[in-house]
Amino acid sequence: GQYEEATIASLSGYFVRACERLLSDVDASHGYSLLSAAERERLQAFNATMRDFPRNVRIHELFEAQARKNPEAIALVFEDRSLSYRELDIQANRLAHYLRDERGVSHGDLVGICMERSLDMVVGILGALKAGAAYVPLDPGYPKQRLEHMLSDSGMTSVLVQRHLQETVLVGNGQAVPLDSPATRQALERHRSDAPSIVDAGADDLAYVIYTSGSTGLPKGVLVEHRALVNRIDWMHREYGADSGDVFLQKTPFGFDVSVWEFMWPLVAGSRLVMARPDGHKDPSYLAEVIAAERVTKLHFVPSMLSVMLESGLLGGCGTLAQVFCSGEALAPHHVRSFFDQCPWSQLHNLYGPTEAAIDVSHWNCADTEVGTANVPIGRPIQNIQLHVLGENGDCIPCGAVGELCIAGVGLARGYLNRPDLTREKFVVNPFYDDTESSSSRRMYRTGDLARWRQDGTLEFLGRIDHQVKIRGFRVELGEIEAVLATCTGVVEVTVVVREVVGDQRLVAYFTGTADGASLRALLGDRLPEYMIPSAFVHMEVMPLSPNGKVDRRALPDPVVAALKGERVPPQTPREAEVLGIFAELLKLDPDSISIDSGFFDLGGHSLLLMRLQARMSEAFGVDVDIRRLYEKQSVQAIALAVDADIKGRSLAHELASLREEDVEEAEF
Repeated sequence: GQYEEATIASLSGYFVRACERLLSDVDASHGYSLLSAAERERLQAFNATMRDFPRNVRIHELFEAQARKNPEAIALVFEDRSLSYRELDIQANRLAHYLRDERGVSHGDLVGICMERSLDMVVGILGALKAGAAYVPLDPGYPKQRLEHMLSDSGMTSVLVQRHLQETVLVGNGQAVPLDSPATRQALERHRSDAPSIVDAGADDLAYVIYTSGSTGLPKGVLVEHRALVNRIDWMHREYGADSGDVFLQKTPFGFDVSVWEFMWPLVAGSRLVMARPDGHKDPSYLAEVIAAERVTKLHFVPSMLSVMLESGLLGGCGTLAQVFCSGEALAPHHVRSFFDQCPWSQLHNLYGPTEAAIDVSHWNCADTEVGTANVPIGRPIQNIQLHVLGENGDCIPCGAVGELCIAGVGLARGYLNRPDLTREKFVVNPFYDDTESSSSRRMYRTGDLARWRQDGTLEFLGRIDHQVKIRGFRVELGEIEAVLATCTGVVEVTVVVREVVGDQRLVAYFTGTADGASLRALLGDRLPEYMIPSAFVHMEVMPLSPNGKVDRRALPDPVVAALKGERVPPQTPREAEVLGIFAELLKLDPDSISIDSGFFDLGGHSLLLMRLQARMSEAFGVDVDIRRLYEKQSVQAIALAVDADIKGRSLAHELASLREEDVEEAEF
């Protein structure tokens, strides 16, 4: 990375000071701090973030205040249906009473929500909170085995579902409550429409539990309280502002914590919340359409999805967008330049934070990004949060020096569900605790992220200390994938790494033994979410080892991604040759290595590359191939046939339209 001139000068000073210290006391410990009192005060000033907020309020009570203030305003929109603030509040209240009276849910319990994006999803979240419980998102797209672990680990007795998911996701499970069934609807109508009174409820109650990737092979639940969430939403509302004229698009999968502010900020601000269709977040064309149709003003993109929208040119047509927020992975300077080239009227903000600290802990206005900068900063701490960059001895280090980023303050999670060992390891005693400041916390969270302070008091994110990575915005523990692969028949050793292919981060699994890549991909599909399945599986005769006997990750060969279906079948038609060429372009492969019966994912593709494929198909053939059809038909051959069918159908429609016009002209004559 690049260093500022002031940083170079100050680091030279630290070196001189270290030499003087060693010469004056040759027996001194090498663990002393080089920071002067003035420099410590300066770092302390970076964390002067204390600000009043509704610290004794639960998040849904802020929504209830809006429902009283603007009862007839539209709160929620999904396709052709909508709910006013009053209607949403009443439905959530009735669900809360139902959960308490008929399902035995009590204060402090966990309620699962296993639904596709819908009005009922939001009713379910608010109903669970109003019942005094915390909600646990269970993404129905996750493999059944993963969902079963989350259900077992959390001990939930009630899971709100949709009827069409009840049998496929929770077979034979008495926990399931089909919220959209006639019987449940009738039962809800019998309950009171006012909010239940919860004895002993407070801001230190749990609000939600979100499961993140775990290095043991099983996901771990992060426990987040109301006070932490209210601070986060209050900060965002004060920092960026929102009112009844704003329209938010909720498109982030709700197992990812960005969804929490997408749900809560608009409903606290009195704005309109538009829910994207299920899987709509994977379709750039659909997103552009819904942004324009609903006049969306605020939304979030992970940087990799922002890149897809910018490459397609679709974002430039979204003239109502006032603010776009990015988080989940590093935002590149070229993304910032491209965004302002296409959307000069809009704002772009880079946010940073782990699930363990209530979504985000720092913020940066991308308009302030300097030309030629190597990294887009993650900015300054939000209100009531302190950020510390610490050296190996656990003490603060100078501006410009790289260390581990640690978080303290109001936003910290309670810890990990049923994992006291991991909670103690990651949530440590805060050596900077100040009992005179209400925003200070006795604990501090070790992120495992590398960062450095810049001279202006903003932070740069510089990667990870361990083997945790971000893939398309999702946090992935490479150890979790390795642990699952290690249980597969025919696998002796396994190592999973991240390889960058022309700016695209891809997971690659290297393994020894008698297994084959196709069977391993299929097995992982039953146990891990799509974003955790490697793009390539490389069979090794033996793993390269470093001198200390560990796998030498740097010596692993570049993956050769080849078709997994035996001998290559060359293109049989001009259309197949064109589609194959697009495959090769996007996947960075030699066209002669691709067989027309090979699947896009088998060749190293993933969901974001599939979106790029959709855009290239539209550009090359003038047809708008539905992203859902591309998921179903992944081979060169199948996609070529689908394109031909679309072109033929369009030609037929044009001929029919022409015939109708001729009929009209003859009738008029």
